[in-house]
Order: sequence, then structure tokens, then C-alpha cells
Amino acid sequence: MNETTLTVHQTARPHGFPTAEHFAFVESTLPEPAAGSALVENLYWSVDPYHREMMDEVPGGFALGAPLEGRTIGRVIASRTPRLVEGEIVFHRQGWRTHAVVTPEEIRQLPRFDGVPLTAYLSILGGTGLTAYVGLTRIARLQEGEDLFVSAAAGGVGTATGRFARLLGAGRLVGSTGSAAKADHLTREVGYDAVFDYREAPAADLLGKAAPDGIDVFVDNVGGEQLAAAVGALREFGRVVRIGTISQYNNPDASPPRFNHADIVEKSIRMEGFLVSNYRDMQDELYEFAIPHLQSGRLALDETVVDGFEHIVDAFLGMLHGQNTGKIIVRDRTQIPSVNEVTDVRLPAGHPGPVRSVGNRRRSGPMSGRFSPLFAPEPHLR
Repeated sequence: MNETTLTVHQTARPHGFPTAEHFAFVESTLPEPAAGSALVENLYWSVDPYHREMMDEVPGGFALGAPLEGRTIGRVIASRTPRLVEGEIVFHRQGWRTHAVVTPEEIRQLPRFDGVPLTAYLSILGGTGLTAYVGLTRIARLQEGEDLFVSAAAGGVGTATGRFARLLGAGRLVGSTGSAAKADHLTREVGYDAVFDYREAPAADLLGKAAPDGIDVFVDNVGGEQLAAAVGALREFGRVVRIGTISQYNNPDASPPRFNHADIVEKSIRMEGFLVSNYRDMQDELYEFAIPHLQSGRLALDETVVDGFEHIVDAFLGMLHGQNTGKIIVRDRTQIPSVNEVTDVRLPAGHPGPVRSVGNRRRSGPMSGRFSPLFAPEPHLR
């Protein structure tokens, strides 16, 4: 067993996009669990868009010089409570570190299902999938045949929303993303009917071409210009599901979206935001919905896996710059599948490769920004 642990701290508040200089890896002695607790060795870490918002000086945000928090999955390696057994795999929120001391109240024991990898509990079965499921079933109250527009459609929530919407009987499914390769993946693999690159023209023009007859539901991960365009395209009794505001996280001086507020009244539009933390009681319902589809192959995982805890900051910064497709997950090197476990590897069209094995990082030279390209989609086709 390692005698030390690594933890990531935030060292300064960013203005705009954060860089590696806003973080520090802090080494310390491996903690001993107190009575009633257990020591967990973390194996998989989630980095999420909301972490960028928590880097700012906001209520409940990250404290400077202290360990960051995030969703993670680990293995109990030492226990002083009968409620946590050594070797057990658990979910908890003390991420951004290699080890954590947890109590039984701070973890969730993960049910295991045949054919479902552990990474799914941080993606389609985790907070990402739960956000998409709640947004569609509780906030939008999606009806069969209704047409959707999803912004940031190639991200974790966007891909999950697209796949769930198809299973729920949605009509035309339109998305926005930031590259032709991602658009191709979304239409070819995820089930979107039309996807546009939001950088190519004003959002209202692009959405008008992709959804000329309008939309019933807008699932908004971005805000800004795309929110304004969606309000204009919504039909009578349309709904806006507000999930995130990526367009403003790294641009604090951005102007708020401008749209015709009369549309909200005249078209009886409902706009509602939510926090997935208020819907944790729906976790079992998500399992009941998603697990059979995962096992049958009707529901696939969209994941980008980065190997090595030392790259967790790179993974986070890369996500903010759109380098991932689907949910981005950091994996401990002990969890890398052997060559014999890698079968039928398929990558999105336009992916430059090469990739050493499923989920292994791809190095293709420097990118803009102070981090390395470590990203390769994780198709989970084993």
C-alpha cells in the first residue's frame, strides 16, 4: 500500500478560463481511518462543468488551499466499521484525491449489474444521467413525438439526453456542438437527426435551418445566444429545461441573452431550472429505466476516459475547452483494461487516433492552452 496520498487544491480564483497554475497537487501522509470510518482508494474520478462555477467566489464554492470535491468511485482498503467491508466498491464525493476517509453515511453502495462497467455510475447512471433523466421526465415532461433541441449536445448531459429522448419516443432531435466530428458522432451514433456547429453562424439562423417547424422542448446546457434562439423557435406550450450556463462560466463579462419576453406569455412557454441534488430519490428509477437498455445494447455509453490521476487537472481543463465527447472520466492506471479485454474498438468519424487501447490517452502534440491532449472516446463495446 502507498504510504502517501495526493490531493488537488485550488490556489487562486480564475478570471475567464482557468489554467494549470490555478491548481496544486499536495502530497501528504496516508490518513488512518478513525473508529466508525474507512479508508477508500479512489479508482475513477468525475470532472464536471459545475466545478468551474465552484472555482469562483460563490456560496458553497471551492475554498482556496483546501481539497476539491467531486464524484468518485473507490475501493475500501481499510475499515473500522462493520458497515464498510474491505474490498467493497463505493461511490462518494471526496474526489480530486487518491484516497479519502469516509463514513457509511457519506457513501453509496453500488449495485452491480451484468455487462455494466463501473464508469457508468459516473456517467449514464450517475449525476450526468440523472440530470438528463430528470430534465426530460420531470421538468420537460416529455411526450412521445415531441421535438427537442439540446445545446452542448456532445457533452455528458447532452449525449445522455439524446439517448434517453430516443428511448422515450421523442420526435425530431436537434443538437448544437463545436465541431464537425462531434456532429457526425451525434447523428451517426447517438440518434440526433440534425446537429449544427454553433460557431458557424448566428444560433437563430442555424436552429431555424435544423428545425424549420419549431421545437417543443429546449434542454439548455449553455445559455446565452442559444437560449435566445430557442425561445424564438419554441411552439405554443414549449418548455425550457435550464441545466447549465457553460457560455458564461469562463466569460464573466458576457451579456445576458436577449429574446422577446413577450414570447414567454404569448406562447405559454414554461422555463424551469433545477439542481440534480434535489432529485436523488430518483436514482433507483433511473436504474430501472436504464439498466435493461444498457444490457440489451439499446443504450450505449458516451465516455472519454483519461488515464492517471496525475492528469485530472488536464482532463478538467480539456473538458472546458471541448476536448471530450460524452462524459469525461479520469481512471486510475490499475483499472486500465488489458489488451485481451479490448474488442471491437470503434471511434467517432474524424477521430485522429491513434489509441493504444480502449480509453487510453491520445498524444498528438500541443494544443492551445497549457495542457496536453489526453482524450480518446471510450466506446464500451466489450
